[in-house]
Amino acid sequence: MKVAALRFHNVKRFAGRGVAIEGIGDGVNVLCAANEFGKSTSFEALHGLFFQPHSSTAGGVRALRPYSGGNPLIEADIIVGDARYRITKQYYSGKFARVVDLASGRLIAQTDEAENFIATLIHGGVGGPAGLLWVRQGLTGIEPRSRTEEESDRQVRTSLLESVQGEVEAMTGGRRMAEIMAAAGEAAGQLVTATGRPKAGGRYAAAIDARDRLAAEEQRLAGEVITLRDELDRRGAAQRRLAELESRDARDARKQAVDAAEIAFDAARAQAERLKAAQAQLGLACELRDTASREHRQFDEALVEARQVAEDSREAHRRRDEAVERRRSAGEAIARAQAKIEAAEADETAARELLVLLDAAIKAREAAARRAEWEERLQSAEAMRGTIETCDAQLSSVRLPDGAIDELADLDVEIARIRAVQDAARPSVTVAYDASASARVTMGGATLGDGEERGYNDHAQLVAPGIGTITLRSHTAGDDDGRLAAAETQRRTLLASMGVADLAAARAQQVLARSIEAQASEARAQLKVIAPEGLDALRETVAALAGVDPSPDELKADPDETRAARDAAEQRRREAAQAIRAAEPARAQADEAFIKAETVLARLQTRDEQVVAIIGPLDEREARGQDLTARLAERDAALADAQRNFEERSAEALDLDAADASLRRVRSVEQAAATEIQQLRETIAGLNARITARSDEAVEEAWRETADALSAAETRVSAFEREVAVLTRLTQALEAARSGARDLYLKPVMNELRPLLGLLFDDVTITFDDKTLLPQTIVRAGLQEDVDRLSGGMREQLSVLTRLAFARLLARDGRPAPVILDDALVYSDDDRIERMFDALHRQARDQQIIVFSCRQRAFQKLGGNVLQMTDWQP
Repeated sequence: MKVAALRFHNVKRFAGRGVAIEGIGDGVNVLCAANEFGKSTSFEALHGLFFQPHSSTAGGVRALRPYSGGNPLIEADIIVGDARYRITKQYYSGKFARVVDLASGRLIAQTDEAENFIATLIHGGVGGPAGLLWVRQGLTGIEPRSRTEEESDRQVRTSLLESVQGEVEAMTGGRRMAEIMAAAGEAAGQLVTATGRPKAGGRYAAAIDARDRLAAEEQRLAGEVITLRDELDRRGAAQRRLAELESRDARDARKQAVDAAEIAFDAARAQAERLKAAQAQLGLACELRDTASREHRQFDEALVEARQVAEDSREAHRRRDEAVERRRSAGEAIARAQAKIEAAEADETAARELLVLLDAAIKAREAAARRAEWEERLQSAEAMRGTIETCDAQLSSVRLPDGAIDELADLDVEIARIRAVQDAARPSVTVAYDASASARVTMGGATLGDGEERGYNDHAQLVAPGIGTITLRSHTAGDDDGRLAAAETQRRTLLASMGVADLAAARAQQVLARSIEAQASEARAQLKVIAPEGLDALRETVAALAGVDPSPDELKADPDETRAARDAAEQRRREAAQAIRAAEPARAQADEAFIKAETVLARLQTRDEQVVAIIGPLDEREARGQDLTARLAERDAALADAQRNFEERSAEALDLDAADASLRRVRSVEQAAATEIQQLRETIAGLNARITARSDEAVEEAWRETADALSAAETRVSAFEREVAVLTRLTQALEAARSGARDLYLKPVMNELRPLLGLLFDDVTITFDDKTLLPQTIVRAGLQEDVDRLSGGMREQLSVLTRLAFARLLARDGRPAPVILDDALVYSDDDRIERMFDALHRQARDQQIIVFSCRQRAFQKLGGNVLQMTDWQP
């Protein structure tokens, strides 16, 4: 097939206009024009004519329609052998397709028949010869595309190579192999999917469903047979047990045992009521005596505690007074040292000012030396200023707010006091084990050791192996009024605002801040000494030294004595600063001792309040002690009387628990027998009904028949599995054979491509992918490179040369088709593009090639038949 002319109307940017390209002949045909002239539109119109059905509104057809709408019309004159035809299509409104024989003007086909006529010309579908030989603008055909497009092109290339290579036929079966593989694939496709799963609705899947259904039915019936046999055995056992329970002797024995137990229980209950009253009196007396004893003991202990608290308070006050005195002494020492520093700084300043005057008088003689000295002094001042700035920056991050440490210490004391009160109020439990006891009591999942005391809040459960669970309840109202949580929250907030973890860290940070302050004060003092008028004045002095009068007035003061006075003042200032640094630790220790003493006093105050709450004011303590002693003696006498009364009642009492247990046991025996009789009757009735139902259904016969059917179904499934395995193995073997013959398989296209490659490249060979049948790698200068890593120019050149080779194969196969290139050489340099022109003319001897390009100057060297676009009205 060759294209003789192309015409289109109302396509893309040509809304309401028509364009014709006439005189397309054999060999190379070239249409060169500027961008936006309509070259790519012509290419897409020709592509749409052959590959887009006239009834379609898909994306390709929508791309042909102008933005203003309308009905795209496309027609082309083609030559097939000796015949000339005109193919015309119109899309959207008034859509049609028709084929006319130009020699006779006869309408050959229209609508669907016209589409079939076109399909025979482009054998292979969208991926057929046209899709194989046409190159769109910006695409080489080598780059990755959709799976459908790749597979379509691969099938066409495979069909073409098989049809022109006889050696492949002899080697691997060629088309015969493809037909066998297709048949095997079709047969496998009827049984399984592409992933190897049974195909839904197929014979294999139906056989598996039947097998699974019969297997489930066989399993169900087997279960019913087993159930039937089990129910027969259960019915016999139930009937025997029912006869045993309903005998006359068994019923009389159970009745007599219940009557005797009820008489014994009534007598024991009467005696137990009398004993219970005596026990209640004994418990009340014991509780009153324990209360009196506990109050007396607490009173004695509180008296001892009061004396100890008084003694400890005196000692704590003494220590606090000592700490206060040390703080005062350290503060006075620091103040005296600070006064000395100020006096020394004043003396030093006066001496330094005098030295400035003296230095000015001898400036002429010592100008160079003085200049070096002042420059060194300026450097020292700059260093002192850097030290001050560093200290100030550090102080901004470590300085603590005033009073924050004292507030934090008070909070720690308050939290300790609240926790101590709460811990003292909690109840506790202790277990003392016998030496022979092996089991251990657990509380909350943890074992209690021998003599271990463990506290709890509201309640606790003790698990005693072999005995049971013991529940302890404190029956005390919770004392948590939120003060501990509030104090802890206030402490965390204060710590966060200070940026420290605890009180010790705060004190360490305070010491650090004071050390930095001392360092900054020393640096400021040194800076004041070095530059009393400031750094700017010092810089001005250094700058002005060169212009000082060389003959200043003489002063009576001695420079050496003045310097000695300045040095002495500096030494006094340093000694005072050292005294301050030496006094700081003492003051810090005194502060810490004061805080510690205050903490101890706070704890002692708490203890004193607890003692006063127990023993009362000092003037009432003796009378309260005597009253508690008399009350304890009275309660001891009452307890002895209650104990004698309880012992007398206990000696007379019968064992109520034993009588109750015996009565409950014989009653439970009677009740259990009645319940069992009723259950046995219901069980036998139910078993009779189920046995009768299963016997009527012939369960065992149905089970045997289903088992036979399941065996046959499994045989059918095994046969299908063997068939799928054979088809899969056959396909794999044929694929391996085809892959092994790749070199011979690709020999036709390599024979056509080799001379074309020689026109452009020196010593270049190409390797094709045996799956896609496209260039995969090239080898040049002994190095192998992937095609997708090549430059854009080389990839487009390989794309064009590969299409020229396939075009020659199509012509040999009796299916000639035009090679159409739409700006396919946009990345090629001048030398390569001329070589490509030579390759195009070489292939165009018996082949039609149509080239669209916007590179007018470069493509003047291509030659060939120059095409023109003219207006056309359908």
